[in-house]
Amino acid sequence: MKKLTFLPLLLAVLFINVCSAQKIKHTFTLGDSAFLLDGKPLQIISGEMHCTRIPREYWRARMKMAKAMGLNTIGTYVFWNAQEPEPGKFDFSGNNDIAEFIRIAKEEGLWVVLRPSPYVCAEWEFGGYPWWLLKDKNMKVRSQDPNFLKAYREYIMQLGKQIAPLLVTHGGNVLMVQIENEYGSYSNDKVYLDLNRKIFREAGLDGLLFTCDGPGEMADGYLPGYLPAVNGLDDPKQVKQLINKYHDGKGPYYISEWYPGWFDSWGKEHQGSVADSDAKKLDEVLSAGLSINMYMFHGGTTRGFMNGANMSRNDPYSPQTSSYDYDAPLNESGNPTVKFYKFRAVIEKHLPAGEHLPPVPDTAKTIAIKNIDLKESAPLFANLGSPTMSLHPMSFEDLNQGYGFVLYTTTLKNADKGLLKIKELRDYATVYLNGKRISVLDRRLKQDSLQIEADKPNSVLGILVENNGRINYGPYLPDNRQGITDKVTLNGTELTGWIMFKFPFNNLSGLKFNTVNPTAVAANGPALYKGTFKLTATGDTYLDMHGFGKGFVFLNGRNLGKYWYIGPQQTLYIPAGWLNKGKNEIEVFDELNNGHQHISTLDHPVLNEVVKE
Repeated sequence: MKKLTFLPLLLAVLFINVCSAQKIKHTFTLGDSAFLLDGKPLQIISGEMHCTRIPREYWRARMKMAKAMGLNTIGTYVFWNAQEPEPGKFDFSGNNDIAEFIRIAKEEGLWVVLRPSPYVCAEWEFGGYPWWLLKDKNMKVRSQDPNFLKAYREYIMQLGKQIAPLLVTHGGNVLMVQIENEYGSYSNDKVYLDLNRKIFREAGLDGLLFTCDGPGEMADGYLPGYLPAVNGLDDPKQVKQLINKYHDGKGPYYISEWYPGWFDSWGKEHQGSVADSDAKKLDEVLSAGLSINMYMFHGGTTRGFMNGANMSRNDPYSPQTSSYDYDAPLNESGNPTVKFYKFRAVIEKHLPAGEHLPPVPDTAKTIAIKNIDLKESAPLFANLGSPTMSLHPMSFEDLNQGYGFVLYTTTLKNADKGLLKIKELRDYATVYLNGKRISVLDRRLKQDSLQIEADKPNSVLGILVENNGRINYGPYLPDNRQGITDKVTLNGTELTGWIMFKFPFNNLSGLKFNTVNPTAVAANGPALYKGTFKLTATGDTYLDMHGFGKGFVFLNGRNLGKYWYIGPQQTLYIPAGWLNKGKNEIEVFDELNNGHQHISTLDHPVLNEVVKE
């Protein structure tokens, strides 16, 4: 008889398994003032996280933290340029596996609000658009341009295969899907907006659709008949008034982006917000019954060359850092902050009587690695590869290159001197004369010219140009070609006869490293420095970039992101899961400083004072 006591538990387990296998479908609809899940009000308490910015190994851990803070939903963008890096070549694997990200959220008891847009802004390169769209000089993104719409549609059709089965209407956990993104800040073409809707429907996204805009742009950005959500407004009364105005006098009321933090840009002070005032505002929003998505709950890291940049008619070009910490409740490495605990206390206060939040998981172990020897170097100018020749300089796009660097060289026939001007430089250049660096030009500082003096005939002019991040927001979004995008003049006369060398740095294979006196070999120009180290145990750690100039770092074949001495970011986060027990390999590219022999890591991140230039 004792064995029968296990029967209820066994039946419960069987019931759960059957329900899971059958994919029980839900209804998710709009009530007059609240969202309705299976006919019952659901207050969405959401936090934004992006699968591509979080190591896949830690998706589940970050979601457990979300549950522990009290979130019931994850908001997430999808980055087109990560998932279609080349035309027609789709990548939904690894960190781009958005479907698996959504499935893990379901397993952790979280709903999802999906934002494939496909324009995302998000401080992400070109706002999420693939660079190869710009190969067509006449293409206009975010418009009715047929060539743009064709590429857009083909992508959404592929994305739909991944995510349509995961909609709540099909037994999944995706509550609703956003079309476009803050479109009212860009234009007001309602026909284009409706084309977005039609493409999404054609791709099988048959659930609830919505738009989002800032309060001053909603008139231009909303699509009549669909829920308009608001970004950057957190006064409950004003939110209700605004959404009522554009949604037939009713809700639900959804703040699609609430900012308890902000992003960092190179050369500017570290950004953040005050936890106490943020918690007070969150309490007001939840008390008023509004749904909310905090942007960001956990920002993570913008790896590789995927950082974007801002630029407006009044503000100069401003690229963002690789760290996307955002001063969020969960910091860059996934650990809870003071803000996390204050938000948790607010949310717990609003739980139904008798309910409690799960305990907060332990923070990650950290380590410091001292004095990694950099015993090899690969001077960039000794690894030039195959040249491309042209009468005029070619842009990255014309060279069929998306990111990284291009070296432009030409010969000055005479011993000339005067004003060298690079028209439409994108974005950062180190200028060389006969192999010696003579200047740096930075688009941030509106620098595009310098005085030069060639002391002998047939001097070689070299201009190493870096894509520092395409603009991700604002009126200049279509004007995003990279490199030397117009011409180079000396005393007003155009220089011609260019030889160009491509350095996309998709990987570092093929580079020739020198083990004989690497410091001397790399002393006169940009170079990569390589070292190996062994570990008996792993942990999260932070690469200390003090003493280095500007560049990027590869660890065990992964691009960790960019560094720049001007700050505010001065360390690069390395997740424990990307380190090996045993041998590890690190490769550091520096375009400004040279002669590096050692590098170390710290057990904590570091911000430095911004260097004034």
